[in-house]
Amino acid sequence: MKHRIDPKIDCVFKALLGSEENRNLLVHFLNAVLVDDLSSPITEAEILNPYNDKEFLDDKLSVVDVKAKDSDGRLYQIEIQLLTYRHLPERMVYTWCDIISQQLQSGNDYSLLKPVYSIWLLAENLLPDESDYAHEYKLQNRQGRSLADLGGIHLLELKKFTAERIETEEQRWLKFFKYGEQLDEEALPDWMNTDEMRQAMNTLKLFSEKERDYHAYQARQNYLREQRTLQIEREEDLREMEKIKRENERIQHDMEQAQQDLQRERMEKQAALQREQSLQEENERLKALLSQPDRTP
Repeated sequence: MKHRIDPKIDCVFKALLGSEENRNLLVHFLNAVLVDDLSSPITEAEILNPYNDKEFLDDKLSVVDVKAKDSDGRLYQIEIQLLTYRHLPERMVYTWCDIISQQLQSGNDYSLLKPVYSIWLLAENLLPDESDYAHEYKLQNRQGRSLADLGGIHLLELKKFTAERIETEEQRWLKFFKYGEQLDEEALPDWMNTDEMRQAMNTLKLFSEKERDYHAYQARQNYLREQRTLQIEREEDLREMEKIKRENERIQHDMEQAQQDLQRERMEKQAALQREQSLQEENERLKALLSQPDRTP
């Protein structure tokens, strides 16, 4: 290839799983990730927002997730996320619920709702306290019983994925997305020796060799770098603001403590003065008693 292409860049990602010519890759990917969720494999899927290279040349804010529907009416959302931030989990839940709610029009019955499966590939760790790279969330109670069969949310953290030996098709896809930019099409490793992976590699090759596609790739890559820089700056600003806030809270606490100490000193001085005054009054009283003439007959 003329240029190394990272399959995690959103326009490449959407071309891989969201273009009509790669619809079989979408089906393969969904079956790989959702093998334990689906009662039967997906055989056909309709892409609801297909990839269009003009989107990425003309609109930096174009929608880059992949939405699809299978022959049973089940809905799928797939998104690559290079950057993580504080409220990303809320966004994941919101978009999942939004797709569920959009199924019904006014007057529709709730029985028409179909499961929605939301799959997020994350380049950065979102759950640092958990060692597993794969996470699944559903509507269930503490005993694991489902409230309603409405699908769920899958998170796949690429940074945590370190499997050397490929044992599942999900692992094959994850390894491709994590290391795809480093692959040499002239010397592909054994784990890439499948029809799907060769087709995926060919999509990277097209981005590398077609000027228009490579221009789209570079534009998106530069845009994402800018976003990453802005995010780092925002995070640094937030940390600085938190530092200033903590310092102000410390100063306020010290001032309140100093005022309390001053008030305590004043009260102690006042109490000491009152004791001294009482002693003086007692001394005067005793002197007065002693100065009185002895009236003993």
